[in-house]
Amino acid sequence: MNYRPRFLSKSQYEVLVLLLVFAISGCGSVPERTPPPAELKELAEIPGFPHVRDWGDDSSFIEEYWMSPSDEEIASNYSGVIGSEHTYLAISGGGANGAYGAGLLVGWTAAGTRPEFTVVTGISTGALIAPFAFLGSDYDEMLRELYTTLSTDDLIKKRGILTAITSDAVASTEPLQAKIAQYVDQRVVDAIAAEFRRGRHLIIGTTDLDTGRPVDWYIGEIANSDNPNRIDLIHKVLLASASIPGVFPPVLIGAEYEGQHFDEMHVDGGVVTQAFFYSFTTDWNIISERLEVKGRPTMYMIRNSRVNPARTTIEPTLLSITERSISLLILNQGVGDIFYMASLAERDDIDLNLAYIPDDFEIEENELFDPVYMQALFDLGYHNAKEGNPWLNVLNEINKY
Repeated sequence: MNYRPRFLSKSQYEVLVLLLVFAISGCGSVPERTPPPAELKELAEIPGFPHVRDWGDDSSFIEEYWMSPSDEEIASNYSGVIGSEHTYLAISGGGANGAYGAGLLVGWTAAGTRPEFTVVTGISTGALIAPFAFLGSDYDEMLRELYTTLSTDDLIKKRGILTAITSDAVASTEPLQAKIAQYVDQRVVDAIAAEFRRGRHLIIGTTDLDTGRPVDWYIGEIANSDNPNRIDLIHKVLLASASIPGVFPPVLIGAEYEGQHFDEMHVDGGVVTQAFFYSFTTDWNIISERLEVKGRPTMYMIRNSRVNPARTTIEPTLLSITERSISLLILNQGVGDIFYMASLAERDDIDLNLAYIPDDFEIEENELFDPVYMQALFDLGYHNAKEGNPWLNVLNEINKY
């Protein structure tokens, strides 16, 4: 992943960096907002949507959510998953590389072996894939359209350098907002709500930029609400999860506490983690016991990136060195997330399988969302899932060493 946005030329990027220096020094202006004070961050709720999110690094809410109900409530709320085998799916970030994950899911359908997932989580581009992965193969064509027919201009609106430096991002995501509204419409939201009522969960991750903490949004809970703003909130969460800070504007989501109104600033969930399932403080064995899970649960993780850096030649310039270093930082954060999830899987006896972009994929993108590049990645994911086995059993590999 390159740090410099592909729709900026190198000279434009250099100017932007210089202007950022002046802005940081106080020469720029920023949009006004009303952030919640620190003492209320733990207490503020989304108006009309109580208990639809949780801190991703804290198990208190999820334990109450899954373990507080009575046996009768569990049987009623999880009628579609109780007493059955469980399969989980975590989809990582990766921008245009999400085309690999989309193709893999469609190819998995074609192979006839794609399961129904009990829980699906998504971050960044994975958040845009997740609703359709959650709903199943009937939505494969939507995945194909999203990741093979759209270009940069279909998803973002470029801003002039001077406009960008005095605002909150290099580009506007108005076109992406329109696409989210087009694809995640009332029919899709109603379908998510129906699956939620069976006990299945769709969870999207964002980053609360004020606290620097991950936030897990229970999309099924929102979809199943009778609040007329449910679709709008889902759109905001999906947009926020995919909003790379600095490149795309943050998403302000209204919150309140005892009549006081605030706006929280949410950005790409990949700022704090590239993929997620649950916190280390959560004892998943207890949840599995309550839901009477049959056998050993299976988790699939789609990493929309490589696990090894592509070899390249770096020019001895400040920008080239910085761009490469940040790219490597992001890549290795993602590898660290794999080991984190592997430690959870080993502790809680979950079978963890990983798919990622192979090292021998050598096509390079020519813009931020290059349809030729994305089509090639989609086709690769499709072929790997339909004709072979793209999954690496992580625990088996680790135990070899």
